[in-house]
Amino acid sequence: MTKLLSKPISINSLGPKRACQVTAYEVDGLIFVFPGNPEHADGRTPKGVGSKSDARYKTRQLNREVACHYTFMHENLFDMNHQFLHRSLMGTIKATCLGRRQGEDWCEVDYTFTRTGGGQSLGEAAILNVVRSAEASINADLMTIRTGYPYQNLKVWVNGGEPVLDVWLGYTPLDRDQRTNRTFGYLSVKKPKFPGLIHAAWPFITWFTEGIFTQDKQIVEQEQMAHDAQGGDWNNEVFPAVRDLRAMLLRCGVAMDAVTGSPLSKAE
Repeated sequence: MTKLLSKPISINSLGPKRACQVTAYEVDGLIFVFPGNPEHADGRTPKGVGSKSDARYKTRQLNREVACHYTFMHENLFDMNHQFLHRSLMGTIKATCLGRRQGEDWCEVDYTFTRTGGGQSLGEAAILNVVRSAEASINADLMTIRTGYPYQNLKVWVNGGEPVLDVWLGYTPLDRDQRTNRTFGYLSVKKPKFPGLIHAAWPFITWFTEGIFTQDKQIVEQEQMAHDAQGGDWNNEVFPAVRDLRAMLLRCGVAMDAVTGSPLSKAE
């Protein structure tokens, strides 16, 4: 649900604090402030943030500070080929890209997964509402990740129907050089048919998802440190989905900062 808020908000724009009239919206418990032309505010405000307001889902809020440029966050979620990073929590998983789509200010990629080693954790089983043996190596799951600039959304389906997992994320730069960001959003899990079962499973879901986020946070912060140490990104990206994403982020992002020379997108 989107609700318009209209009142002066105190801001600090590299100078003394001053009050100004901005357009602000409340969307599913999050406040979005649009400081630009009010005529464009409606088109820039998300109409919903995942499945937060859907009673069929149980939702936990995500809110953490990450020491990297926001584009590293987009790439980390978009590129599921890094599943080896999570092998301690999920076993060995192979991601297969099924297809990709893109537009001027959005892009999507689809994956399915095969478990090639290890077993399924209780948290993963609770999210998918499916228990699989180690021998069940071929899954029919579908994951779609969409970057609709500047937000991201991840959904997972098991054997069709409604998504069993719906994650909505936003990334707000926190410093002038954009080397830290506030990652926020909602993680929603579809409730099973038996009432109360999701609440019993919630501690396992929380433990599992926090473990995934912690490992992702560590790797993107190391990527930022390597980027800064090398003075840029010297890798030759070959994965088409990430190349689509980088091109879209460049189209939608702001150009090089004229004062500091800091890039507002790492894919220069």
